[in-house]
Amino acid sequence: MTKIDIFSGFLGAGKTTLIRKLIAEGYKGEKLVLIENEFGEIAVDGGFLRDAGVEITEMNSGCICCTLVGDFTAALQKVIDKYHPDRILIEPSGVGKLSDVAKAVASVPGCEIGAKVTVVDAGRCRMYIRNFGEFFNDQVHNADVIVLSRTDSAADGKVVTATAMLSQLNPNATVITTPWSELDGKQIVDVMERIDSLSTTMQEMEHHDHNEHHHDHDHDHDHEHDHDHEHGESCSCGCGHDHHHHDADEVFTSWGVETPKKFTEEEVRKALGEFDEDASYGTILRAKGFVDSTDGQWIYFDYVPGEADIRRGGAAVTGRVCVIGSKINEQGIKELFGIE
Repeated sequence: MTKIDIFSGFLGAGKTTLIRKLIAEGYKGEKLVLIENEFGEIAVDGGFLRDAGVEITEMNSGCICCTLVGDFTAALQKVIDKYHPDRILIEPSGVGKLSDVAKAVASVPGCEIGAKVTVVDAGRCRMYIRNFGEFFNDQVHNADVIVLSRTDSAADGKVVTATAMLSQLNPNATVITTPWSELDGKQIVDVMERIDSLSTTMQEMEHHDHNEHHHDHDHDHDHEHDHDHEHGESCSCGCGHDHHHHDADEVFTSWGVETPKKFTEEEVRKALGEFDEDASYGTILRAKGFVDSTDGQWIYFDYVPGEADIRRGGAAVTGRVCVIGSKINEQGIKELFGIE
C-alpha cells in the first residue's frame, strides 16, 4: 500500500513552505512523490500547469514533483505504477475541498490515506471563515492535523482566537501552534503519524495508571462545543444558496497575464496595497508574480490580504502576474497594473 499524505490550506497559508520543510527534515530515507494541483490560468510556482496529463520535474531534494490536471484518479494511479513511491504528498489547490481530494484518493486501489493536514494562517482565520466558510471550513473539518502558520508574527490574541475557532470547527484535530522555526520537520511528521499527539499521550498516561493501579478512570469527557459557524451569512458568490452547493470554479476566479512591461518597486507595492484599500477590485485572496524592473533587477511579489512580500531576483523569460479571488474585476486589475 502506498501511503498518501494530503496537505490542504487556503491560498497563501504556507503549505508549500511546510511541505519543503517536511521533505528536507521529516521524510528522510523515503522515496517520495509530490503532486501539486494548481488553481489558476498561469502557474507561477514553476510553470507545470498544462491542459491535461502529468508532467514530472525533479526537485533539488530528489523528490519527484508532478502537477495533475484532468482525471485525478487515473493520473494518480499512473504515478503509483511508474514510480512505486513509499509515500505520496498531495498539495491540492488552495481553494479545493479537502473532502473531495480525500474521496478521490480513497477510490484508487493500493492507496492508504496517512494524514490529512490543513495549514491555516493564524492572522487570517476569522476572515476566511466569515467570507469563504464553505471551502475553508471543509479543509478544517476534514483535517487530522491543523498546522498554524505565521504564529511568530501574529499577535498572541489572534493565535489564541484562531486556535479556539479551529477547535470548535474540528475538536478532534491536533492543532500545532509552535512557530515552525522552533520545530524540526520530524516532530511535525510524528504528530501526523499520531506518534506525538494528545490522544497518544493520554493513552500512555492511562496505560501507566492502569499498571500502577493508583487511579480511578472515571473520565467525564463532557466536551460541549458551541458550534456557531456563521451558517446564516450570505454566500460570497452572491447567489443566496445554502453553503453546501458550490465548486471552487463557481466562487473563485483567477486572472493571469504575461507582460514585458517594466515596473518600479513602488508601482508594484502601490498596486498590491490597493487590493486592501479598494473593494472595487473584488475580494483578492492571492496575487503572485514576477516582473522586469526599470533598474534592471526583476521584482518578485507575493500578496495575501494585509501583507505583501516584495523581493528581488534573477531574470525570467517574461513577466507574469496572477491574481486569485472572488468577484474579481479583471479590467480594473489590468488598469491597476497598467497592462493592456
